[in-house]
Amino acid sequence: MTVAPQPQPAVVPQLREATGELAAALHVQRGDLQEIVELLQTRNQIVFYGPPGTGNTYLAGKIARYLAGEEHGDHVKTVQFHPSYAYEDFFEGYRPAQGEGGQIGFSLEPGPLRRIAAEGNRDKPFFLIIDEMNRGNLAKVFGELYFLLEYRDQSINLQYSPTETFVLPPNLFIIGTMNTADRSIAMVDAAIRRRFAFVELHPQEGMVEGMLARYLEAQGKDPLRARLLDALNSELEAGDRDLMVGPSYFMKAHAGTDVGLERIWRYELLPLLEEHFFGRLSRKQVHERFGLAAIRRKASRGVGAADLVMEESMEFDGEPLEAAFGARTD
Repeated sequence: MTVAPQPQPAVVPQLREATGELAAALHVQRGDLQEIVELLQTRNQIVFYGPPGTGNTYLAGKIARYLAGEEHGDHVKTVQFHPSYAYEDFFEGYRPAQGEGGQIGFSLEPGPLRRIAAEGNRDKPFFLIIDEMNRGNLAKVFGELYFLLEYRDQSINLQYSPTETFVLPPNLFIIGTMNTADRSIAMVDAAIRRRFAFVELHPQEGMVEGMLARYLEAQGKDPLRARLLDALNSELEAGDRDLMVGPSYFMKAHAGTDVGLERIWRYELLPLLEEHFFGRLSRKQVHERFGLAAIRRKASRGVGAADLVMEESMEFDGEPLEAAFGARTD
């Protein structure tokens, strides 16, 4: 008598520890990286959020592929949310399909979450990366899956398959990313915040702090770009910490040349800052305050935004101090 194989039970796999080699490759501290691994191990679901250029998506992909193992590249899937993305796209929904005799009908098709949840190797970790998570209508996209995000050990009946129950596998880990420059992050409801651990990736704090300096040191490059980034963010901090700029803008190959740096500033950073300060500063004011020439001067002086504001506003008998006492020699 042949016994049919039993379904392989799903378990929460033990994730591998972060290594110094991985930390060096990502230009972050190993301790910060290990904390992310431990959060995933205990929570299953985390969100990376931070200003533009902090590498949310890049770090999510690299960490997921490391934890899945290079030999299991198919264990990592990525989807991107957007305003028209819906439950039918994410989990399952009816799609046009050609039937018998060439007739067009509709068939129930699985989405990326349902497909990755049905994968074998239930003792191996699988990762779903949700990029730009806050750009979608989360209640609309997740539907009844909200329940399963909190109760992984329970099942629920499905919207399009009411006679069928579904369990979110415990070996499926979810990493979301959110850009704090997109104000829709403020609209993320408490239900999602309760179900995910939120990890801030900020240029001046935590895992991303000092990333550019470490990258430049590892490449044997001049640290000028790191000083420029610090000076720019010091100036931006006076307005809104969520508007700061991440290091990835300066980690591109062409950022190492004067021409490349000028183009990054002119065509990427200044348009971004013009949008951020729309209605508060004119285009001319944005360029005067955050242009490359101004930030170069601030970086060379080694002073913070508050010091610069005070220095530029101080006068002597109606004249700027430099005019009264002579030009700076430093």
